[in-house]
Amino acid sequence: MTCWTNYLNPGRRRASSKPATLFATETRTEIERDYDRVLFSTPVRRMADKTQVFPLERNDIVHTRLTHSHEVANLARSIGIDLVFNHKLAAAVPHATRNIPALLATIGLAHDLGNPPFGHQGEDAIARWFAKHRETVLDSDPSLTEAMKLDFLRFEGNAQTLRLLTKLQLINDDYGLNLTYATLAALMKYPVASDQVDHQHVARKKHGYFQSERHIVEEVRTATGLAAGQRHPLTYILEACDDIAYSVLDAEDAVKKRLVSFSDIIAFLRHAAPDDKLVNEICDQASAEHNSYRQEQLSPAELNDISMQTFRIRAISALMQAVTETYLIHQSAIESGQFNQELISASRAAALLDALKQFNWRHVYRHKSVLKVELTGFQIIHGLMDAFWYGITDRSDPQDPASPRRSPLSSYIYGLISENYRRVFESPKNPMPLRYREAQLLTDMLAGMTDSYAVSLWEEIRQLGPLPR
Repeated sequence: MTCWTNYLNPGRRRASSKPATLFATETRTEIERDYDRVLFSTPVRRMADKTQVFPLERNDIVHTRLTHSHEVANLARSIGIDLVFNHKLAAAVPHATRNIPALLATIGLAHDLGNPPFGHQGEDAIARWFAKHRETVLDSDPSLTEAMKLDFLRFEGNAQTLRLLTKLQLINDDYGLNLTYATLAALMKYPVASDQVDHQHVARKKHGYFQSERHIVEEVRTATGLAAGQRHPLTYILEACDDIAYSVLDAEDAVKKRLVSFSDIIAFLRHAAPDDKLVNEICDQASAEHNSYRQEQLSPAELNDISMQTFRIRAISALMQAVTETYLIHQSAIESGQFNQELISASRAAALLDALKQFNWRHVYRHKSVLKVELTGFQIIHGLMDAFWYGITDRSDPQDPASPRRSPLSSYIYGLISENYRRVFESPKNPMPLRYREAQLLTDMLAGMTDSYAVSLWEEIRQLGPLPR
């Protein structure tokens, strides 16, 4: 149990400065308090206006990043409850029955906080802007290492989440929300830097932190006993619950938007995995209930919706059971850092999830209505990055980030950047090269925007006239 004692380390990077008497009646564990810190933070509220699949969606029954994150948190917590109460996971560690479900709920709620507007298209747009301007923005400063450049050329929302929670979400110091070591460790789906990406390893196929947070990651590793590149065991459960939530519920959203029907999904699954036992069981059960609903006086839209809800319940239940089973089968390898698969890929539900992902890719994510708005989002992000780069760099003293801007336009644009982001950028304690800090202020601002704010801000900036060349 030594490993789990470390994996559930409730310590924080900054010890509390409050008198111990203030915590005399505290009923929450430190890890339970993490959930509350995240829940009441501003970035969580912003996710209500960030894209899950359908950008700028006016239909409020379709998922946003916020509803998706709450669902991931709920699924992850449920698996945690099962593991600690029914399978005695980490039973010898004090408060494990409370801390494991709470930790899983926290990382489920927080895992998408760093995603920019317009979904994963937003991440790609940011990376492409830096690729387009690599020569003038990144390569022009010899002090930037290759890893520093890759932080932007491979911009990653997962890494931005860690940065947001440890630095940018300021209270009164430079520790962000000052979450526990256990939560920070489990939050990192990809515990490697941008120059250590390895597509052959499931935990390293992307990067989970920027060079600016490398020292924080090393501190977290030491505190939790994780080796370099090793995932926290509970991160595998987060990954599985994220996959379950978006694969099943993105398909349900497509039905709600009338892009596809319940029957389309069932037909596709049967075709994609005709010999898979679990796929056939789920499809048979859902089809039988669909036929029974036909006896009711339902409209076609109602029949579609209720049939899809039934399918969603059965699919999620089967996938959740498979995740728990697979974790227990591979528990030793997972907890020692030797497991190199996704939980669902190694489970009896692999074909079901793979077929759902195939369906969403072909019939949802590539739908012309989605692609059209994604293109608009791409153009908006590039326009905003041009404007903010001008506001950041057009200053009287190139070596002093806090010096006055040289024109009313650049001064106005720079003033639009969130004050706490500017404070981190201008701080003399910031150890990163100045060009890196400039690029990071740009990504901090863009990633923090909601979809509608990005649209309205771009319209406002466009009306100010063309940027100087």
